[in-house]
Amino acid sequence: MNTSLGGFGLGLRTDHYRDFLDTASAGPAVDWLEVISENYMLPGGAPLQHLDRIRRDYPMVMHGVSLSVGSTDALDPDYLRDLKALADRIEPAWISDHLCWTGVDHHNLHDLLPLPYTEAALRHLCERVSRVQDVLGRRLLLENVSSYVSFAADEMSEWEFVAELARRADCELLLDVNNVYVSSVNHGFDAQRYIDAMPRERVRQIHLAGHESHAGYLIDTHDHPVCDAVWQLYAYTTRRLGAVPAMIERDDHIPPLAELLAELDVARQVQALALRDARLEPRASEVAA
Repeated sequence: MNTSLGGFGLGLRTDHYRDFLDTASAGPAVDWLEVISENYMLPGGAPLQHLDRIRRDYPMVMHGVSLSVGSTDALDPDYLRDLKALADRIEPAWISDHLCWTGVDHHNLHDLLPLPYTEAALRHLCERVSRVQDVLGRRLLLENVSSYVSFAADEMSEWEFVAELARRADCELLLDVNNVYVSSVNHGFDAQRYIDAMPRERVRQIHLAGHESHAGYLIDTHDHPVCDAVWQLYAYTTRRLGAVPAMIERDDHIPPLAELLAELDVARQVQALALRDARLEPRASEVAA
Protein backbone atom coordinates (compact mmCIF):
# COMPACT_ATOMS: atom_id res chain seq x y z
CA MET A 1 0.00 0.00 0.00
CA ASN A 2 1.53 3.30 -1.15
CA THR A 3 0.40 6.00 1.28
CA SER A 4 2.85 8.61 -0.04
CA LEU A 5 1.04 9.18 -3.33
CA GLY A 6 1.34 12.74 -4.68
CA GLY A 7 0.85 14.78 -7.80
CA PHE A 8 -2.26 14.99 -9.96
CA GLY A 9 -4.89 12.44 -10.89
CA LEU A 10 -8.10 11.86 -12.79
CA GLY A 11 -11.23 9.86 -12.15
CA LEU A 12 -11.18 6.64 -14.18
CA ARG A 13 -14.27 6.56 -16.42
CA THR A 14 -15.35 3.90 -18.91
CA ASP A 15 -15.10 6.47 -21.74
CA HIS A 16 -11.33 6.49 -21.25
CA TYR A 17 -10.57 2.81 -20.66
CA ARG A 18 -9.06 2.45 -24.12
CA ASP A 19 -6.74 5.43 -23.58
CA PHE A 20 -5.31 3.87 -20.44
CA LEU A 21 -5.12 0.39 -21.93
CA ASP A 22 -3.19 1.51 -25.01
CA THR A 23 0.21 -0.05 -24.44
CA ALA A 24 1.55 1.32 -27.74
CA SER A 25 2.11 4.72 -26.11
CA ALA A 26 3.70 5.89 -22.90
CA GLY A 27 0.21 6.44 -21.47
CA PRO A 28 -1.61 9.58 -20.37
CA ALA A 29 0.31 11.99 -18.15
CA VAL A 30 -1.42 11.36 -14.84
CA ASP A 31 0.18 10.38 -11.55
CA TRP A 32 -2.72 8.26 -10.30
CA LEU A 33 -6.36 7.37 -10.93
CA GLU A 34 -9.38 7.52 -8.68
CA VAL A 35 -11.96 4.74 -9.13
CA ILE A 36 -15.56 4.72 -7.95
CA SER A 37 -15.52 1.82 -5.52
CA GLU A 38 -19.04 0.57 -6.22
CA ASN A 39 -18.29 0.13 -9.93
CA TYR A 40 -15.83 -2.64 -9.12
CA MET A 41 -17.29 -4.31 -6.03
CA LEU A 42 -18.22 -7.30 -8.18
CA PRO A 43 -17.23 -10.98 -8.21
CA GLY A 44 -15.87 -10.69 -11.76
CA GLY A 45 -16.61 -9.41 -15.24
CA ALA A 46 -15.22 -6.88 -17.70
CA PRO A 47 -14.97 -3.91 -15.31
CA LEU A 48 -12.62 -5.80 -13.00
CA GLN A 49 -10.60 -7.12 -15.91
CA HIS A 50 -10.07 -3.59 -17.22
CA LEU A 51 -9.25 -2.37 -13.72
CA ASP A 52 -6.63 -5.07 -13.16
CA ARG A 53 -4.90 -4.23 -16.43
CA ILE A 54 -4.89 -0.47 -15.85
CA ARG A 55 -3.74 -0.98 -12.26
CA ARG A 56 -0.46 -2.44 -13.54
CA ASP A 57 0.54 0.97 -14.88
CA TYR A 58 -1.23 3.48 -12.62
CA PRO A 59 -1.44 3.82 -8.83
CA MET A 60 -5.04 4.09 -7.65
CA VAL A 61 -7.23 5.46 -4.90
CA MET A 62 -10.79 4.37 -4.14
CA HIS A 63 -13.75 6.73 -3.81
CA GLY A 64 -17.15 5.50 -2.63
CA VAL A 65 -20.66 6.91 -2.85
CA SER A 66 -22.71 4.43 -0.81
CA LEU A 67 -21.10 4.04 2.61
CA SER A 68 -23.79 6.33 4.08
CA VAL A 69 -21.68 6.89 7.16
CA GLY A 70 -24.07 9.57 8.46
CA SER A 71 -27.21 7.42 8.29
CA THR A 72 -29.02 6.00 11.31
CA ASP A 73 -29.32 2.68 9.46
CA ALA A 74 -26.84 0.07 10.61
CA LEU A 75 -23.64 -0.09 8.60
CA ASP A 76 -23.93 -2.74 5.91
CA PRO A 77 -21.47 -5.57 6.72
CA ASP A 78 -21.72 -6.98 3.19
CA TYR A 79 -20.82 -3.61 1.71
CA LEU A 80 -17.84 -3.24 4.05
CA ARG A 81 -16.69 -6.78 3.25
CA ASP A 82 -16.81 -6.12 -0.49
CA LEU A 83 -15.11 -2.74 -0.06
CA LYS A 84 -12.24 -4.33 1.83
CA ALA A 85 -11.96 -7.11 -0.76
CA LEU A 86 -11.57 -4.55 -3.52
CA ALA A 87 -8.97 -2.68 -1.49
CA ASP A 88 -7.04 -5.91 -0.95
CA ARG A 89 -7.17 -6.52 -4.71
CA ILE A 90 -5.95 -3.15 -6.01
CA GLU A 91 -4.04 -1.85 -2.96
CA PRO A 92 -5.17 1.78 -3.15
CA ALA A 93 -3.15 4.53 -1.53
CA TRP A 94 -6.31 5.49 0.37
CA ILE A 95 -10.08 4.98 0.49
CA SER A 96 -12.59 7.81 0.63
CA ASP A 97 -16.32 8.35 0.82
CA HIS A 98 -18.66 11.26 1.60
CA LEU A 99 -19.61 12.98 4.82
CA CYS A 100 -23.31 12.43 4.31
CA TRP A 101 -26.17 9.95 4.42
CA THR A 102 -27.58 8.35 1.29
CA GLY A 103 -30.75 6.60 2.40
CA VAL A 104 -33.17 5.60 5.11
CA ASP A 105 -34.72 2.27 6.13
CA HIS A 106 -32.07 0.58 3.97
CA HIS A 107 -33.37 2.30 0.84
CA ASN A 108 -30.65 4.07 -1.17
CA LEU A 109 -31.86 7.45 -2.43
CA HIS A 110 -28.78 7.77 -4.66
CA ASP A 111 -28.00 11.25 -3.42
CA LEU A 112 -25.39 12.69 -1.05
CA LEU A 113 -27.52 14.27 1.67
CA PRO A 114 -26.10 16.75 4.20
CA LEU A 115 -26.02 16.27 7.96
CA PRO A 116 -27.00 18.61 10.78
CA TYR A 117 -23.91 20.13 12.35
CA THR A 118 -24.56 19.18 15.94
CA GLU A 119 -22.75 17.58 18.83
CA ALA A 120 -25.08 14.58 18.64
CA ALA A 121 -24.23 14.08 14.96
CA LEU A 122 -20.52 14.25 15.76
CA ARG A 123 -20.82 11.53 18.39
CA HIS A 124 -22.84 9.37 16.01
CA LEU A 125 -20.31 9.79 13.20
CA CYS A 126 -17.24 9.18 15.34
CA GLU A 127 -18.53 5.78 16.44
CA ARG A 128 -19.39 4.74 12.88
CA VAL A 129 -16.16 6.03 11.33
CA SER A 130 -14.21 4.11 13.97
CA ARG A 131 -16.03 0.90 13.05
CA VAL A 132 -15.38 1.41 9.33
CA GLN A 133 -11.70 2.08 9.95
CA ASP A 134 -11.45 -1.05 12.09
CA VAL A 135 -12.88 -3.16 9.24
CA LEU A 136 -10.66 -1.58 6.60
CA GLY A 137 -7.55 -1.57 8.77
CA ARG A 138 -6.73 1.99 7.71
CA ARG A 139 -7.89 5.57 8.06
CA LEU A 140 -10.87 6.64 5.97
CA LEU A 141 -10.98 9.92 4.04
CA LEU A 142 -14.29 11.80 4.23
CA GLU A 143 -15.32 14.38 1.63
CA ASN A 144 -17.34 17.52 2.30
CA VAL A 145 -20.49 17.56 0.18
CA SER A 146 -22.22 20.52 -1.46
CA SER A 147 -25.52 21.56 0.11
CA TYR A 148 -28.55 23.64 -0.74
CA VAL A 149 -30.42 23.86 2.57
CA SER A 150 -29.29 24.16 6.18
CA PHE A 151 -30.72 22.73 9.38
CA ALA A 152 -32.37 24.89 12.03
CA ALA A 153 -30.75 22.60 14.61
CA ASP A 154 -27.17 23.43 13.51
CA GLU A 155 -24.94 24.17 16.50
CA MET A 156 -21.75 25.00 14.61
CA SER A 157 -20.49 25.88 11.15
CA GLU A 158 -19.75 23.20 8.57
CA TRP A 159 -16.01 23.87 8.71
CA GLU A 160 -15.97 23.58 12.50
CA PHE A 161 -17.89 20.31 12.25
CA VAL A 162 -15.58 18.83 9.60
CA ALA A 163 -12.40 19.77 11.43
CA GLU A 164 -13.70 18.46 14.75
CA LEU A 165 -14.81 15.18 13.19
CA ALA A 166 -11.36 14.61 11.70
CA ARG A 167 -9.79 15.21 15.10
CA ARG A 168 -12.16 13.10 17.18
CA ALA A 169 -12.57 10.19 14.75
CA ASP A 170 -8.87 10.21 13.79
CA CYS A 171 -9.84 10.09 10.12
CA GLU A 172 -8.58 12.13 7.17
CA LEU A 173 -10.23 14.52 4.73
CA LEU A 174 -10.85 14.71 1.03
CA LEU A 175 -11.35 18.43 0.55
CA ASP A 176 -13.61 19.17 -2.41
CA VAL A 177 -12.77 22.77 -3.26
CA ASN A 178 -15.64 23.03 -5.73
CA ASN A 179 -18.10 21.89 -3.05
CA VAL A 180 -16.78 24.52 -0.65
CA TYR A 181 -17.32 27.17 -3.30
CA VAL A 182 -20.81 25.91 -4.25
CA SER A 183 -21.96 25.84 -0.63
CA SER A 184 -20.40 29.24 0.10
CA VAL A 185 -22.50 30.81 -2.65
CA ASN A 186 -25.65 28.93 -1.67
CA HIS A 187 -25.36 29.74 2.03
CA GLY A 188 -23.52 33.06 1.91
CA PHE A 189 -20.40 32.21 3.90
CA ASP A 190 -16.74 33.07 3.23
CA ALA A 191 -15.13 30.16 1.35
CA GLN A 192 -11.65 31.19 2.48
CA ARG A 193 -12.75 30.99 6.10
CA TYR A 194 -13.72 27.37 5.47
CA ILE A 195 -10.30 26.60 3.98
CA ASP A 196 -8.56 28.34 6.88
CA ALA A 197 -10.29 25.99 9.33
CA MET A 198 -9.10 22.79 7.66
CA PRO A 199 -6.42 20.91 9.63
CA ARG A 200 -3.47 20.75 7.27
CA GLU A 201 -2.23 17.43 8.60
CA ARG A 202 -5.60 15.76 7.90
CA VAL A 203 -6.21 16.85 4.28
CA ARG A 204 -4.95 13.99 2.11
CA GLN A 205 -6.64 14.76 -1.24
CA ILE A 206 -8.37 17.58 -3.14
CA HIS A 207 -11.21 17.39 -5.67
CA LEU A 208 -11.69 20.00 -8.40
CA ALA A 209 -14.83 20.00 -10.52
CA GLY A 210 -17.42 22.08 -12.34
CA HIS A 211 -20.95 23.10 -11.43
CA GLU A 212 -24.05 24.77 -12.87
CA SER A 213 -25.70 28.07 -11.95
CA HIS A 214 -29.48 28.27 -11.56
CA ALA A 215 -31.17 31.56 -10.67
CA GLY A 216 -28.79 32.62 -7.95
CA TYR A 217 -27.73 29.26 -6.56
CA LEU A 218 -25.23 26.64 -7.68
CA ILE A 219 -25.63 22.90 -8.25
CA ASP A 220 -22.67 20.54 -8.01
CA THR A 221 -22.99 18.66 -11.32
CA HIS A 222 -19.43 17.61 -12.28
CA ASP A 223 -20.34 18.19 -15.92
CA HIS A 224 -18.44 21.42 -16.65
CA PRO A 225 -14.81 22.51 -16.59
CA VAL A 226 -13.50 24.08 -13.40
CA CYS A 227 -14.50 27.76 -13.34
CA ASP A 228 -12.24 30.73 -12.58
CA ALA A 229 -13.64 31.24 -9.07
CA VAL A 230 -12.86 27.63 -8.11
CA TRP A 231 -9.35 27.91 -9.57
CA GLN A 232 -8.84 31.00 -7.41
CA LEU A 233 -10.06 29.15 -4.34
CA TYR A 234 -7.78 26.23 -5.21
CA ALA A 235 -4.83 28.64 -5.36
CA TYR A 236 -5.78 29.97 -1.94
CA THR A 237 -6.13 26.41 -0.64
CA THR A 238 -2.66 25.54 -1.91
CA ARG A 239 -1.13 28.59 -0.23
CA ARG A 240 -2.73 27.47 3.03
CA LEU A 241 -2.33 23.68 2.87
CA GLY A 242 0.60 23.08 0.52
CA ALA A 243 0.93 20.59 -2.34
CA VAL A 244 -1.94 18.24 -1.55
CA PRO A 245 -2.63 15.54 -4.21
CA ALA A 246 -5.42 16.89 -6.44
CA MET A 247 -7.62 15.63 -9.25
CA ILE A 248 -10.26 16.71 -11.75
CA GLU A 249 -13.70 15.09 -11.39
CA ARG A 250 -15.97 14.77 -14.42
CA ASP A 251 -19.05 12.56 -14.21
CA ASP A 252 -21.25 13.79 -17.07
CA HIS A 253 -20.69 15.37 -20.49
CA ILE A 254 -17.34 13.60 -20.34
CA PRO A 255 -14.96 15.05 -22.96
CA PRO A 256 -12.10 13.32 -24.75
CA LEU A 257 -9.28 12.49 -22.38
CA ALA A 258 -7.04 15.12 -24.00
CA GLU A 259 -9.35 17.88 -22.76
CA LEU A 260 -9.19 16.60 -19.19
CA LEU A 261 -5.42 16.29 -19.39
CA ALA A 262 -5.24 19.93 -20.53
CA GLU A 263 -7.38 20.93 -17.55
CA LEU A 264 -5.13 18.91 -15.27
CA ASP A 265 -2.20 20.92 -16.61
CA VAL A 266 -4.02 24.05 -15.47
CA ALA A 267 -4.21 22.54 -11.98
CA ARG A 268 -0.46 21.93 -12.06
CA GLN A 269 0.17 25.54 -13.10
CA VAL A 270 -2.17 26.95 -10.46
CA GLN A 271 -0.52 24.89 -7.76
CA ALA A 272 3.01 25.83 -8.87
CA LEU A 273 2.20 29.57 -8.87
CA ALA A 274 0.44 29.34 -5.52
CA LEU A 275 3.36 27.54 -3.91
CA ARG A 276 5.73 30.17 -5.30
CA ASP A 277 3.52 32.93 -3.91
CA ALA A 278 3.32 31.20 -0.54
CA ARG A 279 7.11 31.17 -0.31
CA LEU A 280 7.14 34.89 -1.05
CA GLU A 281 4.49 35.77 1.56
CA PRO A 282 5.99 37.03 4.83
CA ARG A 283 5.41 34.98 7.96
CA ALA A 284 3.01 36.36 10.57
CA SER A 285 5.91 37.12 12.91
CA GLU A 286 7.57 39.21 10.19
CA VAL A 287 4.37 41.15 9.60
CA ALA A 288 4.02 41.80 13.32
CA ALA A 289 7.60 43.02 13.49
